[in-house]
Amino acid sequence: MPLRFGDNVSTAETDYGTVLLDEQVGAYWELNPTATLVVRTLLDGGEESDAVAALVREFDVDRTQALQDVETLVRGLRESGLAS
Repeated sequence: MPLRFGDNVSTAETDYGTVLLDEQVGAYWELNPTATLVVRTLLDGGEESDAVAALVREFDVDRTQALQDVETLVRGLRESGLAS
């Protein structure tokens, strides 16, 4: 399922990944380059399987670990209320 950030979430890409700001509570999140790739893939309409494939292609990670990382990140973003 594609990812969508809430209207209260601002993003800024940096040299080290992406920073998310929850404007409603004033909390910052910092995403490393791998998480940035996952988020970018999902925001562009990709599925979690597409994000897994992108991680395997771009980084030295096996598919099982990539799947676990994608699921953990997406779950964390949704549970925090940053994304739906």
